[in-house]
Amino acid sequence: MNDIVLIIFQLVVLILSVMIHEVSHGYIAYLLGDNTAKDAKRLNLNPLNHLDPFGSVLLPLLLYFSTGGAFVIGWAKPVPYNPFNLKNPKSGSGLIALAGPSSNFLIAIFSAVILKFQIIFSQSIINPIFLQIVIMMNISLMIFNLIPIPPLDGSKILFSLLPSKWFKFQHVLERYGLWFLIIFIFFGFSLITPIIFWLYNLLA
Repeated sequence: MNDIVLIIFQLVVLILSVMIHEVSHGYIAYLLGDNTAKDAKRLNLNPLNHLDPFGSVLLPLLLYFSTGGAFVIGWAKPVPYNPFNLKNPKSGSGLIALAGPSSNFLIAIFSAVILKFQIIFSQSIINPIFLQIVIMMNISLMIFNLIPIPPLDGSKILFSLLPSKWFKFQHVLERYGLWFLIIFIFFGFSLITPIIFWLYNLLA
């Protein structure tokens, strides 16, 4: 298959996946009583409302070419929400954070079901390579976002579970989270790759 086609497809899948990820955050916030995302017109899949020029396009392309396509990740503009509009700000924030990775997992499962269906019935409705890309991309997004380092979703889930006495620990993580995340991407990403490939092999 033409490399250009694969690059474009991966970029499109990444953009759609991160948009669905962010819309899921906003939709759960809306269900929990916060209209911030809705009022900001972020509960739709209009790319103009979600794309971050660096995180959605430039970074994925740089990672694709620098790793030979082995690792591609990115993000969209975070969907805003106001925790003070939630009945229970602490647990609500955790549920909102969990919605993003959960949406990626559901996309991966749905794609895996189609892939298995095609194998069982020997019907190639969608190119298996495309489905495998969707599965791998969304598993990677899910696992990456579950890392408990700010500003990733995993940190918000963690903070929603920690007792109030851990506030200082939360404050330190939030203050230096971006630096911790950069260090993790360059030196610790190998810690989660076995989980990513285990889940991929389980589904695909």
